Amino acid sequence: MSERSDGTRKPNGRSSIFLSESDGKWHGWVTMGVKSDGSPDRRHRIGNSEAEVTAKVRKLEGDRDANKIDRPGRKPTVEQWMTTCLVDIWPRELAPNTLQSYGSDVRNWIVPNLGKHRLDRLQPEHLDALYSKMYAAGKASSHVLKAHRILSRALELAVRREKVGRNVAKLLDAPGSNDSEIEPLTQAEARRILAAADGRRGGTRWSVGLALGLRQGEALGLRWKYIDLDGGSVRVWWQLSRLKWRHGCDDVAACTEGKHRRPCPKICPKARRKSGRPHRCVTADAERLCPKDCDRHASTCPKRTGGGLVFRRPKGKSRRTVPLPPELVAVLKAHRQAQRQERLAAANIWDDHDLVFCQPNGRPIDPRDDWDDWKAVLAAAEVRDARVHDGRHTAGTLLIEQGVHVRTVQEILGHSDIRLTQRYTHVATPMAEDGMQRMGRALWGTS
Repeated sequence: MSERSDGTRKPNGRSSIFLSESDGKWHGWVTMGVKSDGSPDRRHRIGNSEAEVTAKVRKLEGDRDANKIDRPGRKPTVEQWMTTCLVDIWPRELAPNTLQSYGSDVRNWIVPNLGKHRLDRLQPEHLDALYSKMYAAGKASSHVLKAHRILSRALELAVRREKVGRNVAKLLDAPGSNDSEIEPLTQAEARRILAAADGRRGGTRWSVGLALGLRQGEALGLRWKYIDLDGGSVRVWWQLSRLKWRHGCDDVAACTEGKHRRPCPKICPKARRKSGRPHRCVTADAERLCPKDCDRHASTCPKRTGGGLVFRRPKGKSRRTVPLPPELVAVLKAHRQAQRQERLAAANIWDDHDLVFCQPNGRPIDPRDDWDDWKAVLAAAEVRDARVHDGRHTAGTLLIEQGVHVRTVQEILGHSDIRLTQRYTHVATPMAEDGMQRMGRALWGTS
């Protein structure tokens, strides 16, 4: 950088530092690039001494040379940018349920703690404070990690769109996820579950879930036209999802009147009760009350739209073709025959969706009813309590135990990242057991 303090300016495009006679301050100008309208993007810095302005100018030049240029104009706050991501950008990229989950963490944690910060002034220390607050509130490490990833994703978008020069979330180590250990069922437990499900209506659902490791939505969205029983394969191309309802009325406040939980006034007479019972406004639930402009509770709107159970395509590697075990082909053939008899009995009330697993009237099974049926099967099998998703973990673990390569397991389960599949390698495979037996013979056995 070339400097001149005699009041004259540098040629166009060059940085300049000079002392102004009008205000007695030192001024610096740095050419950062070109604005969207084609005019030069010149940034101004001011200070009381030449050394102070020189340092500011050099920092700007360093950011420019490192391609960390912020666009001119007032930067959005974290709240404004997160709203832009949730409303305008992520709906095109994320699954509806993922978007809803992101919105919950943005609304409950990110905006209340970081929302007022300008995006370009966000510091790693601000994120540290958020994570510490979440830990103090008893949130799991996996939940804190999720908030970190949401922030990092939003900030990476801001970098690509030149809203900020860097992603501060990348300057931190990602919060640990020590509580994300999987808890698969054992082979013996899985067999007891299949025995308990045998003969139950829809019991084949759990044979498919445990053998193929399908997600709940993938199993409930399975259709017969995507199953080749002669060739022994299934195309996992659709899934059943529950979408959040949206208001279809003009006046949301009037529509949901009586559904909101309003905070009590500052001077609440009910809080002065002498009975000793705590009133709502002085309990921990006060932080969960609806704000005045709450636009939620759309499920009660008489004109609600866009929600309920819908079929949607999986994204990425989740859309896959999986071979069927020969034993499962026989089970599915028997299930299809039983379903045909059920369809004849239902007659004109049958609502045909070509579903492999459905209600007695042909309609999709609600995931909550599917969950209840899983719990009933566990109880009948006298197996410990487990989640529906633990059946998927069981499939991955059993495949590894049988010596199937981890890359093949990744393909079967539809994992987008091999690191997700490697969680199942905690089991001792037959190859590992054989290797240690060879080690034992090498060290203590006879030649």
